[in-house]
Formats: sequence, structure tokens, C-alpha cells
Amino acid sequence: MIDLDRLCRAEWGRLLSSLIRSFGDFDLAEEALQDAFAAAVVDWVEAPPNNPCAWLFGTARHRAIDRLRERARSVTLLSELLPFDERHVQTTGENNAVPDERLRLIFTCCHPALSEESQVALALRTLGGLSTEEIARAFLVPLPTMGQRLVRAKAKIREASIPYVIPTAEELPERLSAVMAVLYLIFNEGYGASHGRERMRLALCKEATDLTRLLRELLRSRLNVASAEVDSLLALMLLHGARQGSRVAADGEVVLLEAQDRSLWDRAAIDEGSALVQRALGGGPPGSYALEAAIAAVHAESESAAVTDWAQIAGLYQRLIAIHPSPVVALNRAAAVAMSEGPAAALPLLEELAQPLAHYHRWHAARADVLRRLGRAPEARGSYERASELTQNESELRFLRRCIEELAPGAAKS
Repeated sequence: MIDLDRLCRAEWGRLLSSLIRSFGDFDLAEEALQDAFAAAVVDWVEAPPNNPCAWLFGTARHRAIDRLRERARSVTLLSELLPFDERHVQTTGENNAVPDERLRLIFTCCHPALSEESQVALALRTLGGLSTEEIARAFLVPLPTMGQRLVRAKAKIREASIPYVIPTAEELPERLSAVMAVLYLIFNEGYGASHGRERMRLALCKEATDLTRLLRELLRSRLNVASAEVDSLLALMLLHGARQGSRVAADGEVVLLEAQDRSLWDRAAIDEGSALVQRALGGGPPGSYALEAAIAAVHAESESAAVTDWAQIAGLYQRLIAIHPSPVVALNRAAAVAMSEGPAAALPLLEELAQPLAHYHRWHAARADVLRRLGRAPEARGSYERASELTQNESELRFLRRCIEELAPGAAKS
């Protein structure tokens, strides 16, 4: 039995990019591929294909051509497409064993004619395997807003005849910032899944890390460039990824940082990540990825939460805010202040973020934790309840419900 959900997650981006290259139309390619997966649900019940990707690509291609006929589009275009060899998808599939093809396709999506935010959103939607809702949550904007941004980006590509072609080596540097943002956000979605049953989507974490490592080698080998920010991005992923084995209990429950078994942390990944960030920090003024990696290194190299240098972490977050202002960064700084200076010092910082993070469940959870530590149980319980209403991840929801139960009137105190 073929797991279509897993296949869709793994192959959607590659199949879609092949269709876009063939037809030059994002919407047509997406609609056709959706049709192909819908057909697979029915047709594969009794007779699953030997090569699922080739079947999906061929079916989507035929559906796209049918749609073109229905729209009475150019006969010339149809005549050019009809001889297209469906074995192309098999060739692409063989190359997909090496992430170079996927990385180059991300570069392709990050066309400088679009705003960087549109580049990143489009690449995440087209190749990153993220839904529009997941992308909206990553950008902290409402779902309709992100949907409109994607529509406008596709329309600009179509109206301006922006070619969907793999860029040359000379064109890579101007797209680097957007590509790194894509990889960063793919990793983030994997490390803290915004919805679903699992706390983490480890396949996304691994793919983002592998592609970032490949990006680093690509810059060095093709362009003879050593990028401190790419090194830092890889370091950040390695340092966070090193802790993944301790973040979720056997029963699927969230394990907070202070309760994690640090003997389960991957020391080899920590050593590699720490070495990368040390080199990056020694090469000039640090960028945002370098500062984030430095924060992760402080956590990873601490023997326990109790001896962690929270004041240093708060200071690093302050430097990060200076070069990359963000309410989420400010939220993380407030959490570090709560640990270094106490919850009373952190509460005003959290309250300043009430408006921009009103619909972000982690702000409500952080506020609840601070209120709990201040002995304001009823208010803390209310904030936990609001966080539980906003989260769409089942693992986080179970954790938040447990926090709510522990603060219920008459609950036993630990």
C-alpha cells in the first residue's frame, strides 16, 4: 500500500517544479498535480503503479493539456507539449537522490523580479512542501493575506513573463538571501510543527540541513565564496537538531528545555555547529543567523538549564533585535529575561507584544508561564487557555491542557 500523504509531502515540490518548467504556468501546474493525486486515491486502490512518481507526472501532464484544450489556449503550445517525454520525471527522480536538483529549484523560485518576501513564500509553497496556512503562520500574517500574496506573485510571473529557468552561477549571489530564508523556514516548520500530531517533522529538519550543507559546498566550489551567514545557518540547524531526541517523551508529550535529558543530545552535531559559529563570529560583525546560532550554542554547551548563562542569551537577543527587529525575537528575549532577571522583569516586555502577537499561541503560553511564576494562577490559566485555542499542533495542545489542569482550583501543587 502506497502512503499517498507521505508521497505528497516528499515529492510534491519536485513534481510541481517539473510541471511548471514544462507549462510555464504555476496555477495550471498546481491544479493538474492536485487532479493527479485525487485520481491516485481512486486508481491505486487495486493496482498501484510500479513507479508512482512517473504515474503522477504523466497523469498531471495529461490533465494540464486537457485544461489547456478546455481554455482554448494556443495550439502551438499544445503541439510543443504533446511530444514531451514522460520519462523526464524518471530522470529527474534519479537526480533527486542528490539534493542539488531541489536546491537549484529553490534558487529558480527566488527570482529577483519579485519582492524577497514573495520569493520566499512562493518557494515554500511550490518546493518546500508547506501549505499556505503554514507559510502564513511562519510570517505571522492572516491566511487570506498570505493567499493573496501568493496569488499576486504568480500573477506577476505570468504578466511579466518571468521565466521559470534555473539561474546561472553568476545569478546565484543575488538570490542567496531569499534561498537561506526558505531553508530556515523549512527547518523551523520541521522543528516546531505548526499543526498535526507530531511536535516535530524530522524529515523537514533533515532536508533543510542537508540542503544548507549543500549550499555551503556549492558556494565554495562554484563561486569560491565562504559565507559566514551560510555557515551560521548550518550551525543553527545542527545545534537545534542535536537536541531533537530529548524534546518529546515516549508518549509524545512535549519536554521543556529544563527537563530534557542532555545525555541524549548529539555531541558530534553540537561540536560541529559550535565550531562553525565560532568561525563566523570571528569574521566580522555578526548577521542574524550568526546571533541565533550563538544563542543555540550557549544552550547546547550548558550542562543544565540552571547554569545556563541566561544574561548572555538575553544580550544576544538584544543585538539580534537591533539588526533584525521582530516581535518573535522580542518574545524570545523576554523569555530569556524571565530566566536571568526574574518573571517580574519579563512581564512588561511581554505586555508590549500583546498587539503584534495577539494571535500567536506561543506569546500566550510565555505570558502564562510568567504569570504562573508570579503566583497569578487565574490569569495564567486564562493565558494557557487562549494558547490552547490558537495552537493547531496536537502535541503542544496536550502540553497546554496539562498546564491548565495543574492550575485548576484545588489542583495538587508540585
